[in-house]
Amino acid sequence: MAKKGGWQEFGSLSRAASLARPSATTPATPRAQQQVRVQRTKAGKGGKLVTAITGLDAPEAELRELLKQLKARAGTGGTLKEGVIELQGDQVAPALAALEQAGFRPKQAGG
Repeated sequence: MAKKGGWQEFGSLSRAASLARPSATTPATPRAQQQVRVQRTKAGKGGKLVTAITGLDAPEAELRELLKQLKARAGTGGTLKEGVIELQGDQVAPALAALEQAGFRPKQAGG
């Protein structure tokens, strides 16, 4: 019996392998070259002041470890939301110092 489907140019490749997309394995930007911004904000927080840290290009596990260090250094609570680290209160100075110690080159953004 003849095979159904007829001629296949790339017959040696399996069907699953040919449909699979290549993984995006772009190397992370070195810490010293990332544009990390630290700013105070009240937007959307019910009038409460928070310190937002943006521009971090790292895996989520690494961001969670950095969040843990920042919270310990500032002595306050915080969270990680969509790649942005938020610390409770005005913690710009401790955050800048901790990020510099971790190898980043942070800048204060905003007023």
